Amino acid sequence: MADISPIDLQKALKGAEYPSSRDDLVALAEGNGADDTLVTKLRSASADQFDGPDEVQKTVFGN
Repeated sequence: MADISPIDLQKALKGAEYPSSRDDLVALAEGNGADDTLVTKLRSASADQFDGPDEVQKTVFGN
């Protein structure tokens, strides 16, 4: 899957507790079977810590 959607991100981060570190979110996404593209975007996120899902979405989708 080349394009990822906010719904894909929500599914990948199901069960996340915030605040959460980037590494914890990457591990959770991998465990939830997230697409490699999404995992790569999370892994390369500029922030080390996220206070909530809105923050993650802004970082991943750049808005």
